[in-house]
Amino acid sequence: MPETHPATAWALKHMPLTAQAVAELTPVLAGQRLAMCLHVEPKTAALVTLLVRSGVDVRLTGSPGTTHDDVADTLSELGVAVFTRRSDGEAEHARNIERVLEVEPDLTLDNGGDLTVSLLGSGTPAGYLGGTEETTTGGIRLRETKARLGKPVVVINDSRLKLLVENEFGVGQSVVQGFLNATNLMVPGMRAAVFGYGPCGKGVADTLSRLGARVSVCDTEPMRALEAILNGHSVGSATEVVSDAQLVFTATGHPGVLGAAELAALRDGAVLAGVGHFAWEIDQAALAEKTVRTVEYGAPSRRTGHVLDDGREIVLLDQGRMLNLTAANGNSIQAMDLGLTLQARSLAAVAAGGLADEVQPVPANVEHRIATDLVAALR
Repeated sequence: MPETHPATAWALKHMPLTAQAVAELTPVLAGQRLAMCLHVEPKTAALVTLLVRSGVDVRLTGSPGTTHDDVADTLSELGVAVFTRRSDGEAEHARNIERVLEVEPDLTLDNGGDLTVSLLGSGTPAGYLGGTEETTTGGIRLRETKARLGKPVVVINDSRLKLLVENEFGVGQSVVQGFLNATNLMVPGMRAAVFGYGPCGKGVADTLSRLGARVSVCDTEPMRALEAILNGHSVGSATEVVSDAQLVFTATGHPGVLGAAELAALRDGAVLAGVGHFAWEIDQAALAEKTVRTVEYGAPSRRTGHVLDDGREIVLLDQGRMLNLTAANGNSIQAMDLGLTLQARSLAAVAAGGLADEVQPVPANVEHRIATDLVAALR
């Protein structure tokens, strides 16, 4: 058998819950054709390796800008059909989705909804059983689509367990780590604005605060705004929180939250970072419209200074893409062990049958089992 990538081997060493789940569920999953769209990096590779060893036929693609090419190459040597490169743009990504779906999958594991929406557009195969969706963004897309899926899709991000362990604690740590890697700036004393105080935004805001940043939060949902206040953050409207912010993070999952009005309110030198699955949270068309020239501070697109027509400069990190994956190694291995265990056990629940033909949260018995295992592992 080909050698496992060193970073994947390290991840496997620290992912006991995922390994246990796949081993237990081999009778249900073996022989299934699985089409996957998930960030191709060591932790994903660990899950894929375990699935392949258990007899699952995996075809895999990733997301633009987040693929680790060396990890993808090692998976190809394992016999996995991998269609993704870090340099891929949106057109290549769309073609990669098509190639993954050529297998006529029994199951899908999606991240952002692209795979499942494309499957709906082309027609679901006769043997299709259903799938999972990793993100809130993808769950919203699937619930809003007019096409009837006709099969169960489990939204992993609807799990309270994932929201706590991976989104809040995992994302908070990894996004701030990505910011530090991308900028080499000091967090203590900085003024930061965070858009969205859901689990991911909460994790980012709270982590920044623990490191000494002065954090302001914008969330239009009053309960979340109240929670932010009670956790020691100031809150305000979008234009209010960005007016003196040196750092701005968008973590809502919705397009255009940082639009023309907010860009006009930014202070000179503000640094913008995306947290959500798509780069659309920052209205880059509005930013481009006001930009008279750009300055690259280092590697292309890592730190892009946009000099505006009024003389201010706004710095955009990694084109507004997920900073924890473009500038860091994603969520911690332990956090992803939890998230990928949710994926494996939810896929098995879909394959076993009995779930309603609708978009739905992780089954309660699956969540309870994993929480019990995690408590035992951490004691």
